[in-house]
Amino acid sequence: MSSTSISRRWVLGALAVAAAGSRAHAKTLSRSQWDLIVVGAGTAGLPAALFAARRGARVLLLEKGDQLGGTLWFSGGQMSAAGTRLQRAKGIDDSAAEHLADILRISRGTANADVVRLAVENAAGTLDWLESAGLEFGADFPVRGTGHEPYSRARVWGSPDRGRGILRVLEHELTTAPESLSIMKGTDVAEPILDRRGAVVGVVATDLAGVRRDFRAPHTVLASGGYMANAPLFQSLNGIPKYRAAGWPLNTGAGVEIGRAAGGWVRGSENYLCDFGSIPIDLELPSAELARSNHHPERRPPWEIIVNRAGKRFIAEDQPGVDGRERALVKQPDHRYWLVFDEVILRDAPAMVHGAPPGELRDWTTDELADAFTVAPAFTSANTLEELAIVAGIDPAGLVATVQNYNAGQASGSDVLGRRHLPRPIVQAPFYAIRHQGGTLISVAGLAVDGQLRVTRPNGDAIKGLYAAGELLGNGTLSGQAFCAGMMVTPALTFGRWLGANLPFGKRG
Repeated sequence: MSSTSISRRWVLGALAVAAAGSRAHAKTLSRSQWDLIVVGAGTAGLPAALFAARRGARVLLLEKGDQLGGTLWFSGGQMSAAGTRLQRAKGIDDSAAEHLADILRISRGTANADVVRLAVENAAGTLDWLESAGLEFGADFPVRGTGHEPYSRARVWGSPDRGRGILRVLEHELTTAPESLSIMKGTDVAEPILDRRGAVVGVVATDLAGVRRDFRAPHTVLASGGYMANAPLFQSLNGIPKYRAAGWPLNTGAGVEIGRAAGGWVRGSENYLCDFGSIPIDLELPSAELARSNHHPERRPPWEIIVNRAGKRFIAEDQPGVDGRERALVKQPDHRYWLVFDEVILRDAPAMVHGAPPGELRDWTTDELADAFTVAPAFTSANTLEELAIVAGIDPAGLVATVQNYNAGQASGSDVLGRRHLPRPIVQAPFYAIRHQGGTLISVAGLAVDGQLRVTRPNGDAIKGLYAAGELLGNGTLSGQAFCAGMMVTPALTFGRWLGANLPFGKRG
């Protein structure tokens, strides 16, 4: 597809959204009740509204921001689905049952099987729909995975334009949306409306003018994203500080608060998992990411060692599989570690850092790495290991003992942790340390739902009239204590589409 056609579709989509927004305000003034209210116009909310409207439902889509798309604006857009047309065209035999088995294997049984089953059994239809609607995929796809534990089949897809490619398709779909779909932007939903039996019958929202209004419908779908922009709520739900400055700025946890106000609860915090290899811009938390270390041993065997705050190694640095390293890191104090090495390793080792600012996806040169030790807070150097530890925030005695033990193992060829790649000892001053900080880009804990996406009470009973989809459900539900490829974007799209296509809209007088 040419850039001209893409631009034209983008403009058409934007004009349609603007027109829908202006129509919506006029229509809501004369309509006291809807068939469906969707809170949040992002990855899950847009398909929910579209598919419901195509069935003739009168749908009100409420968006807090002034634009549609939510996290699709910066998402990698990674999707996974089994049994798609594209797989069959490439001769890949796959099934939803195999996809589910893979997720339960990778998550070690910690993902919610009922919710995941609904996602994977409908994921192929989602990908087929997007392909038919014009979404193009990268030439290198499908793959079995990208960076984490791989699937048993190649079922992971991505667009060259990442999440924005998906958003453009959704915007184009809006150009043919029925008149029964109304969109109100700049509308902040504050609380649910409950009847005397505890069923959700609508929401209370505040518009840009600060006017509070009631909107009523027999069905409400919460698709307002996670809580990554709300550090206090993040800590409250997960029991740890928000270490990473990341997330869509409007993802303040509104859906969590609305769901809890209706009687729902949050689950999945026990599945919290941080990523591995992230170097922070500064030492004040939460911090954005400056760069990443090349921490995949299958791509770059390690020369340096990894230590925690006590100066102790906690993994064999050439241990295959990033999932094991992430599970080890989440047990360390502050989810923090340091790469420690010496002058010889700095000069002779393969590139150990990539993602040079401002966000370029390339390896740093040796000179760029050396320069970082003069300007970047996470980079520390010193003439002795004791001094290095003090400046970096590592226990000096622990670091000295660890380096001595590592060097002895390197000399004998027998490492105490079973590391096999032992190219150099750490002996030549100056010595270096690069601080890394574990964190997450997505909400882990999330609003509890059943296998039909109905928000549930702590006793398991479904709350009548209330549903949830998207990041609001939490990665801990969809991937368990793991990061399963494509299991945030695809379920969000799929659940929105499924709800829009399956909610029971009855006849109204």
